[in-house]
Amino acid sequence: MLDLRPTVRILGIRGLPAAHGGFETFAEHLALHLVARGWRVVVYCQEDGRGATTHDEWRGVERVHIHAAAPGARGTVQFDWRSIRDAAQHRDLCLTLGYNTALFCTWLRLRDVPNVINMDGIEWSRAKWGPLAKAWLSLNERAGCRLGNHLVADHPQIAEHLATRARTEKITMIPYGAVPVDEAPHDALPALGLEAGRYLTLIARPEPENSVLEVVQGFSRARRGVQLAVLGRYDPAVPYHAAVLAAAGPEVRFLGAIYDAPLVRALRFHSLAYVHGHQVGGTNPSLVEALGAGNAVLAHDNRFNRWVAGAAAQYFRDAAGFDELLGRLLQDSETQHEMRLASRARHRQAFTWEQVLDRYEALLLQHQPT
Repeated sequence: MLDLRPTVRILGIRGLPAAHGGFETFAEHLALHLVARGWRVVVYCQEDGRGATTHDEWRGVERVHIHAAAPGARGTVQFDWRSIRDAAQHRDLCLTLGYNTALFCTWLRLRDVPNVINMDGIEWSRAKWGPLAKAWLSLNERAGCRLGNHLVADHPQIAEHLATRARTEKITMIPYGAVPVDEAPHDALPALGLEAGRYLTLIARPEPENSVLEVVQGFSRARRGVQLAVLGRYDPAVPYHAAVLAAAGPEVRFLGAIYDAPLVRALRFHSLAYVHGHQVGGTNPSLVEALGAGNAVLAHDNRFNRWVAGAAAQYFRDAAGFDELLGRLLQDSETQHEMRLASRARHRQAFTWEQVLDRYEALLLQHQPT
């Protein structure tokens, strides 16, 4: 029987349900949204090791499980290639999340398979990459701009950047979304050594471009009477991690990597403020989630963060600036309250899932093959 439902195949993530970060979380929300609207949604899922391709269903979403035997990044490249080869056998619209292996999308072009690419951030500009990785990512960014039938930018500044490589009419700006957090239990906080409203949260990969060292240094310049809760895995054998650990004063708590979503929501909801040190990238999911949780936001001062968090957030450039900002804010409960209200308002204005997913659905409908 002919299936007349609109169809999309989602590539570029590890799989569903979400367990590996922002893109997976977005893909889960989008897939379930589309299924509820009567779409057929197919998602490619990476499996480690060797084995035959298998199919199953999860909450109405069709899953294609493809194995990759190689470890780490090589396995991801292997998985991306095999996923694209499989998708190219069909005439369904593809939504590719990220451009790290966009050269492989040549295969979709050759088979005349429509492909919308979410171009993520300016990945090749990140300080963590060496020259070869930067060259590979830059090449794939340009390839994605040429090979994609349409491009999605998650931030106005990313859209401006892509416009130097593709026609503006080929680019649509749609940010990420977040679920509002209006309540959360605080039972787990004491076990982490925290008290509701008496700590700040910092959730980021421990990398120089995320300003973790500057935040910890600035926070530790004085006794604050509150704690800084740092989430993430820190290995003393890694020089940057060691520098962050060494800079921490007694009020800094390293909580490790926490993947329990309800616990992370509770940590956000009960924090005095959220610290966002990211220096590059577009609309960062963690920052959007902080807005949805009504956090007062202290963010690194750059064009990306200013658009997302808005004028009511407070911004810093370095350790000294963070020290000064924090010293003022901790003495001003009225400003803290106003910042929390402004965060919720900014979230409602631009970052609810309903807004984001409706815009994606409209875009995908425009690119359905005839």
